[in-house]
Amino acid sequence: MSFLSEFKTFAVRGNVIDMAVGIIIGAAFGKIVSSFVDGVVMPPLGLLIGGVDFSDLAIVLKEAVGDAPAVTLNYGMFIQTVVDFVIIAFAIFLAIKAINTLKRQEAEAPSAPPAPTKEEVLLTEIRDLLKEQNRS
Repeated sequence: MSFLSEFKTFAVRGNVIDMAVGIIIGAAFGKIVSSFVDGVVMPPLGLLIGGVDFSDLAIVLKEAVGDAPAVTLNYGMFIQTVVDFVIIAFAIFLAIKAINTLKRQEAEAPSAPPAPTKEEVLLTEIRDLLKEQNRS
């Protein structure tokens, strides 16, 4: 099998396409959650703990000197990113939990008995005819 045909087989398999769609949706979802955390969650949280803007929280390691900017350890951005992660992880957990519940319900649902084959139908008719003949 040539390299290109092997790659084509790999690229058009359903799993790869599903994964690509999931990554694209996940990236968009991550941006939505980041916007939600930055604009909706963190301002009230900062207000509750004394009017702190988390994006400004930093430890100055070295003051600015001349044209050189200050060297800071921006732990506020880290806190904001952790909150982003927790919200995204929780949303994914809820989605997976819902999917697993649906799969479990589907697995537990009684399946309909299979339709009888032509042979079974024919044998049933023969049996019924034989019963009628014995009664007569």
